[in-house]
Amino acid sequence: MHRTLVVAGSLWLLATRVGLSAEVVDASDRVREFVEPYLKNKQIPGCAIMVHYNGKIALCAGYGMANLEHKVPVREKTVFQSGSIGKQFTATAVMLLVHDGKLALEDKVGKYLDVPQSWSGITVRNLLNHTSGLGDYPESFSLTRDYSEDELLKMVTAQTLNFTPSERSSYSNLGYVTLGILIHKVSGRSYAEFLHERIFQPLAMTSSRVISEEDIIPHRAAGYRLKDGVLKNQEWVAPTLNTTADGSLYLSAEDMAKWEEALESEKLLKHAAFEQMWHPTKLKDGGTAPYGFGWGVTQTKSGTRLLEHGGAWQGFAAYIGRYIDDRLGVVVFCNRAGAPARHIAQEIAGFYVPTLKLAEHLPLQLDPKILESCAGDYRMGDRFTIRVNAVGDHLETTWLGERIVMMPESERAFYESDSDRTFRFAKDNRGKVTELIISVPEELTLRRLQKGR
Repeated sequence: MHRTLVVAGSLWLLATRVGLSAEVVDASDRVREFVEPYLKNKQIPGCAIMVHYNGKIALCAGYGMANLEHKVPVREKTVFQSGSIGKQFTATAVMLLVHDGKLALEDKVGKYLDVPQSWSGITVRNLLNHTSGLGDYPESFSLTRDYSEDELLKMVTAQTLNFTPSERSSYSNLGYVTLGILIHKVSGRSYAEFLHERIFQPLAMTSSRVISEEDIIPHRAAGYRLKDGVLKNQEWVAPTLNTTADGSLYLSAEDMAKWEEALESEKLLKHAAFEQMWHPTKLKDGGTAPYGFGWGVTQTKSGTRLLEHGGAWQGFAAYIGRYIDDRLGVVVFCNRAGAPARHIAQEIAGFYVPTLKLAEHLPLQLDPKILESCAGDYRMGDRFTIRVNAVGDHLETTWLGERIVMMPESERAFYESDSDRTFRFAKDNRGKVTELIISVPEELTLRRLQKGR
């Protein structure tokens, strides 16, 4: 697989690498040794990786192909779609408006937008931390037609709230779609214009922008998906759906190095603002949820702080992980739907900080009857159905066109080798399997459609 190091093309990045220790340079070599065969094994055309460690850019490199048809290699400047990683930029934009005094976190959304009475308790904060009660796009929503902002807001507000605001946390793309409309309404600038003027331009993130498949975009990667084990081009979506604030950004590894430096030095916003963004959400019952504003707020197995977010959209997968106590940041962009970008980042983190090395899974030999009891069809709401089969000493399924082997760790818990995906089967009080919970890392709950055995 092709590999291009940033030192070949950027004096700015070269300067930041001066003074790196031999251990860090060795870790960067280990990244190549791991990534190149991994991409081949997982049918991932290419990826870009950025590692920021102890205040320096330790690695900013491309591996594999950005475009298979034209045989264009991935470079540090290659531009990838980043999916929900864009939510942290949306959250930063909102906090900039808070800093400007143009809105407050406790303001009701209805103060600025035309929303129904059922939204009377929803605040800006609720949209940011996924406690609004909103869910995801309805099954009837078409990805192939254009919508105006008014039409998008009408679609969002037509959805029934799943719970009372702040009662619990449930990840919601629709909440962030609403934030993009709110940014436009309050600032007078479109979401794309606001990000460019207040974030990307001040940080010299010259490749970063809202997606446009119409414009000529230098160094743009192509997105791919697996269909029956064969790579295909990404599916098309309507242009306006690539401009919403739930995850519609082009980003590069080179620009994410600048973003990481801005986050570590707390540019753009005051410390108190970042503290709110990077703090777990408080719920009504006094509990917490592991999400801040545009960031997952969790811990490593060793107890150190981790800020993270994944992204998936239109033939791409992305991940950013910031190991705060270790002063380590890792960004991975892949141009294949369903690619385990988070797992790649986790493996890489362990090369630089040994205490972050992933624990090995230990497979368990189960009675075939237990495996058979888990086999069946499982459906997630109105979104998709997968079939789980018992095969030999494990379970198998197909998801996003990829065959997934699920190895048992216990009677209910399964894992996929070389991935961060895990699978858990839930039973009712009669001992019948009723649900499949997939962690990717957010949890997706699928209901069993056939009668349990």
